[in-house]
Amino acid sequence: MCEAQSRENNTLTSSIRKTTVSLVGEKFFEFSETKKDPGINMVKRKLAAHDNLKLTITQEGNKFTVKEASAFRTIEIVFELGVTFNYSLADGTELSGTWNLEGNKLVGKFKRTDNGNALNAVREIIGGELVQTYTYEGVEAKRIFKKE
Repeated sequence: MCEAQSRENNTLTSSIRKTTVSLVGEKFFEFSETKKDPGINMVKRKLAAHDNLKLTITQEGNKFTVKEASAFRTIEIVFELGVTFNYSLADGTELSGTWNLEGNKLVGKFKRTDNGNALNAVREIIGGELVQTYTYEGVEAKRIFKKE
C-alpha cells in the first residue's frame, strides 16, 4: 500500500508526513494461467488463505514500516523505496528485493535466496480496497484488504 490513499481521487499519493493505515485481509484468490506447480506446498497455500492477515502500514517519506499480524506470526518489516532488503515469508522462504513506486502502484521485485526465482508483488488501491497481487512461477495470487 506504500503510500497514503487520497480521499479525493482514490489513488496513491506521495507524502512527507507520517501516515498509518490498518487493513484486514478479506478475500484471497489464487489462479494460474500456466497451471504449473509453483513449487509451494498446497497445504501452505491453503493455510495462507485462512491466516486472517492484518497489515498496519506506516509511511514517513520514503521509509515504510509494515506490521504483519496473522494467526501464524507477527513481524515488523522496515524498508525504504528502492533499497534492497531481506524478508522471510511465513513459511520460512527467504527473499531479497525492493519496493518501488510505479505510478499509483507499489511494485515489489524479489528473488528467492535459495533458488534465485523471481517473486513479484503489486499493491494498489482499487475501489477503496488494497489489492495485493503476487506472481511466482506463472501462478498469481490476490489478497484484498479493507480499511479497519
